[in-house]
Amino acid sequence: MSNKSDGWKGLLSGKNLWKSIALAGGTALHATNIYLSTTILPSVVEDIGGLEFYSWNTSLFMVASIIGSVISSRILVSKGPKVSYRIASFIFIIGTIVCGIAPAMTVMLMGRFIQGFGGGILFALSYAMIQIVFTENLWSRAMALISGMWGIAALTGPFIGGIFAEMNEWRLAFVALIPISLGVIAISERLLPNQTVTKSKKNAVPWIKLTLLTLATLAVSVGSIFYSVLYNSIGLIAAIAFLVIIVRLEKTSSNRLLPNGAYQINHKLGSLYLIMALLVISTTSEIFVPYFLQIVQGKSPFVSGYLAALMAIGWTLASLLFSGIKEQLVKPVIITGPLIMVIALTGLTTFMPSAESKAGLNFYLLCSAILFLGFGIGLVWPHLLTFVFKSAEKGQEELASASITTVQLIATAFGAALAGMIANLGGLTNPGGLEGTSNSAFWLFAVFTAFPLTGLFVSVYHFRQKSKSE
Repeated sequence: MSNKSDGWKGLLSGKNLWKSIALAGGTALHATNIYLSTTILPSVVEDIGGLEFYSWNTSLFMVASIIGSVISSRILVSKGPKVSYRIASFIFIIGTIVCGIAPAMTVMLMGRFIQGFGGGILFALSYAMIQIVFTENLWSRAMALISGMWGIAALTGPFIGGIFAEMNEWRLAFVALIPISLGVIAISERLLPNQTVTKSKKNAVPWIKLTLLTLATLAVSVGSIFYSVLYNSIGLIAAIAFLVIIVRLEKTSSNRLLPNGAYQINHKLGSLYLIMALLVISTTSEIFVPYFLQIVQGKSPFVSGYLAALMAIGWTLASLLFSGIKEQLVKPVIITGPLIMVIALTGLTTFMPSAESKAGLNFYLLCSAILFLGFGIGLVWPHLLTFVFKSAEKGQEELASASITTVQLIATAFGAALAGMIANLGGLTNPGGLEGTSNSAFWLFAVFTAFPLTGLFVSVYHFRQKSKSE
């Protein structure tokens, strides 16, 4: 018989309530900032310029988040929960202040990088500290609570960002994050433990691989600034070269980013990571949705922010509805998810560039396409994560668990950089305006349709390989 202290009442009562708020607050702060920034970014570029660097706001933020999440365990071991949370929160606040006062896009990008670094540490710490601050009977509930913060952020981020963007005061949206950050710090200072974590092994930070990963993302991003296919191709080739070096280093490294088999498509773990990466990349086209909605569809910042958040809502809704399905249904569901995303991106290719989608049936079809793009990945995501856990080699279970966040962040960073490249080549800044933005929307969603389509083929291949081995 289960004890009440094992359930939500045990997690959300007494001191555990405030500990839950502290840990969930860190993730909520990081996630809210992502949705807030996506909502106000069209207003930012209208005010300080830098439209050609639009996608850099996401790609640099995500690269910094990867670095922060990787080194978070080392900070936790060295400094303990309370000091680690304090350090991460203050780094986030510094980045937020830089964003709020940015006179030009170069300064904004610097602030976004600092924000991503602090937010990445906070995000990783929130999960890592569950085992430290709660008893084992509350771990699963705490994990669910922290994961649920992304759904809440999908509602609060566009609200905060949209309100200030409507007032032509986008800087105040960043300012609004500061008192929330200070509140999280105040709670964590009072309730999180001080002691350092002595039971964990302090691993060396893989700085060389993190540097190469940053250079690979920057290569794509730098190439996207130019309107020449040649320069964009050079950026892609350079990025691939850096990734190849990372894979070679991983083969001989004892301090890996991903578990054994992660880089082999004929390995069950490698095909799973590839499916995850392809589907995540597909969703990064979302970063341009608020801009397209405002310029092509004539929607307000507030409305466009919430319409863009439909993707996150679809992801959360599908995960909740289909995470508990019977085992025999998992295979068809994982194959169906990418197919839904192909249809959704085809819908965005059709309706987003068209001015006829401002109202009526076309508008509802456009909204449905955004929703179902998230629904498709949410349909398969919990099952992909479960397969990753089951596919990890003995002794690498913890690395496999941590690698899920790493793969998701890396795919998001590269997806954002690729989205910026395609959008700029499609005419976002040259010729720009309504015509250029409309063409940019068409090419972005049309090209990105290839990612879930490839994910569909890899899913079929994965299950064929799995059936042969059984």
